[in-house]
Amino acid sequence: MNDLESRQLRYFVAVAEELNFGRAAERLGMAQPPLSRAIRELERGLGVRLFERTTRQVALTPAGEVLLRDARTALEAITAAARRAVHAGRPAPELRLALKADFDAGLLPQFLAAYRQEPEAIPVELVLGGRGDQEAALRDGRADVAVLPELTDDRGLDVEPLLTEPRLVALAASDPLAARSSLSLSDFAGRVLPDGRPAELGGLPPGPDGGDGGPGRPAARGSFAESRRPVRDLTELFSLVELGGVIWFVPVSIARRHARPGIAYRAVGDLPPTEFSVVWPQDCRSPAVAAFVRAATAVAAAAQPVIDAQPLDVPGPAGPARPAEAGQRADAAGAAPSPRPGSSEMNPVTVRR
Repeated sequence: MNDLESRQLRYFVAVAEELNFGRAAERLGMAQPPLSRAIRELERGLGVRLFERTTRQVALTPAGEVLLRDARTALEAITAAARRAVHAGRPAPELRLALKADFDAGLLPQFLAAYRQEPEAIPVELVLGGRGDQEAALRDGRADVAVLPELTDDRGLDVEPLLTEPRLVALAASDPLAARSSLSLSDFAGRVLPDGRPAELGGLPPGPDGGDGGPGRPAARGSFAESRRPVRDLTELFSLVELGGVIWFVPVSIARRHARPGIAYRAVGDLPPTEFSVVWPQDCRSPAVAAFVRAATAVAAAAQPVIDAQPLDVPGPAGPARPAEAGQRADAAGAAPSPRPGSSEMNPVTVRR
């Protein structure tokens, strides 16, 4: 058996994911005949059939299914190695922190402020993305560490739990359920979440291949077809909720920061909380990453009793402003305070999407 080349693996993965040589060739930007020859050469070199081909379909063999899993991991590792080498060779490297905007329990300023006090701290670059993008960014070398509320796939990653935060249901203010004094998950039978999952399941994390806007069961009567397409940001999501297209289970810190007249936030008795974690690659030996993990866990430990003691009510737009309350009280509990704008302690934070 000859040594595998990354080019062969890329060709194989494209065909395995498309299960169509024509579409795979188009995806790779090449003609179909040389792609077919490359796959046949790969099969001869390995001594096994990777695909069952008929005039109507292409299917993976058991050997092909095994190779697909390992080929993806190998290609991720090759890409990550190149990106990490380039990053390490920069004159002024940065700590690349992956997260989904606003999904930080309201503590990102405190995380960064505490991290800046660490001797190993370097400037931070925020790598913003959608749900599930953070794990991929860690594996392919685009990020060094991540903070996220749902770990969908922990392959090759180390995880440190940070804190748990209650979730509320966000629904249209005109929804009959908004007038109820108590709610449970069974009340949402027939409703869907923004990614199409059944709401009565409580928004459990999807499998490794799940993501925003994945196909779900048919939406309930009167909802919007747009609820099955990917939701790009919070503005779109809140608009769908406000119009009654979907409901959403939202961490209470986000609900407090995004009060809207057309949306009601209500507690749900049996809704599990969000569990935030800090995550990094298993083979990482970076002092800067270790420093961020220490800082984030210290801030989270101080904030957890404050979060647990807070009531779940969310004031309306005319009520008292409370978007930063959790962070402010975490400061009082011992977390590092956020530096004032213009302070000499303020290190630059860049943003990449």
